Amino acid sequence: MEFFTTSPVTSSLLLANVIASMIGFGAREFIDQNSLWIRPIREQHQWHRVLTSGFLHVNGMHLFVNMLTLFYFGPPLEHVFGSTGFAILYFGALLGGSLWEIVDKHNQPDYRAIGASGAISGLMSAVGILFPFATIYLMFALPIWAGLYAVLFIVISFIFSQRPNTMIAHGAHLGGAVAGIVLTLLLKPEAFGRLMDQIAQRFG
Repeated sequence: MEFFTTSPVTSSLLLANVIASMIGFGAREFIDQNSLWIRPIREQHQWHRVLTSGFLHVNGMHLFVNMLTLFYFGPPLEHVFGSTGFAILYFGALLGGSLWEIVDKHNQPDYRAIGASGAISGLMSAVGILFPFATIYLMFALPIWAGLYAVLFIVISFIFSQRPNTMIAHGAHLGGAVAGIVLTLLLKPEAFGRLMDQIAQRFG
């Protein structure tokens, strides 16, 4: 119960993602009506898809990985930004990822994507700026600094986003990560100075 009271936005997002994704698992038409589908966005101006697509997932593993990341990193970020600021960060990164994909895939009308990965990428960028030397574990085993992970993630997302016919929305990852950096620095202007101080202390 304490989790819900101390991290209300994180807990609400977790619940919304699980409920929407579970509905989608059993109703293909629900996915079709809410996925990031380029054709209806361009031709019918169904802009709700830039938001609703971020609450749907392909399968249980896709949902689990995104929600596990939200569960671990949402509360500390919500503490730093406050509930309102954290909501701005999350939804701003989600929209940033969706809009990046729309621009990148504008000439592929049948392209579709779903998942909270754009928003989650934005959260990871924020963690990399605020806690650059915090240790996170890739695949639950390989330790890496959060700041280094954020940099590598952006570089890899950019490289893979240039590949045609990819099954993963790397553009959404990239757009969400970039939006997360911008929003973190806008919401917490002092974060850049603190980042530089932490790097100087570590390597100076």
